[in-house]
Amino acid sequence: MKNKEIKILLSAPRGFCAGVERAIEIVKKSITKYGAPVYVRHEIVHNKHVVDSLKAIGAIFVEELDEIKDKSRPVIFSAHGVPKSVPQQANGYKMEYIDATCPLVSKVHREAENLYKAGYHIVLIGHINHPEVIGTMGQLPEGSIDLIQDEHDVETYELDDNKKIAYVTQTTLSVDDTKNIIKALKKKFPKIKEPFKEDICYATTNRQSAVKNIAKKCDMFFVLGSRNSSNSVRLVEVAEQSGCPHSELIHSDSEIPFEKLENCKVIGISSGASAPEILVENFINEIKSKFKVKIETVEIIKENIVFKVPGKLN
Repeated sequence: MKNKEIKILLSAPRGFCAGVERAIEIVKKSITKYGAPVYVRHEIVHNKHVVDSLKAIGAIFVEELDEIKDKSRPVIFSAHGVPKSVPQQANGYKMEYIDATCPLVSKVHREAENLYKAGYHIVLIGHINHPEVIGTMGQLPEGSIDLIQDEHDVETYELDDNKKIAYVTQTTLSVDDTKNIIKALKKKFPKIKEPFKEDICYATTNRQSAVKNIAKKCDMFFVLGSRNSSNSVRLVEVAEQSGCPHSELIHSDSEIPFEKLENCKVIGISSGASAPEILVENFINEIKSKFKVKIETVEIIKENIVFKVPGKLN
């Protein structure tokens, strides 16, 4: 097997985005400032490796604030954003909280609020039960925002004729799928108001474009990321739709399919926005242990965006 050579096309940009970097930094700086333990509501980002490494230095992860035994300890809200009820609950418990919501998600929250204040009924394009969707819908009173998941939802969606309508989107969706849903919405509601600027975040767009760019040249495509990471799962779909039907998500429990690699000349590799680069390095090293490997990085754009952590942690 070791005599067989495989060419790896390494997709760039990949891995951590600025929102994820900031969220992880917020947890680390909070532990430095307040000491351990520091509580985190929901996984700070959707990656087991990241979560485990933060647990090791004193982060305790909970799903809801009422699980926190010691309310004198600070709590951090995850990068996905939270409904308005969560900070209110923290205030009720007199808990100090630090908000690690990605600024691009916060932008969607503000957009939804402003549209609501301007008298619009809002539809959110996104995935049911995703924490980002729960957070965005939780910015507004019940009944003023509805979730649309696909074109079928658009077909069956009914709205009172005299209501003004606007849409916002979850930041981690597939760019192409979202375009089709928006097209269907505009056809059904010609006067629908759209966001000033695309809601799907720059990192999601860039990672999907980078995968699209190389997928058709690959016999297999691998995305390193967690099963509950929306943007990682979308990258696998994008690779499949862009010409590489044999695309797989490599998560913490995955076995590398060495027997399938036997039949490959070229494979593609990318990673989701919450997956650390060490996972890509480890994956490549595993392949190197069985095959001769030639690596080519294919970069479509340089990312240099940085989001600052809250001032009180500096």
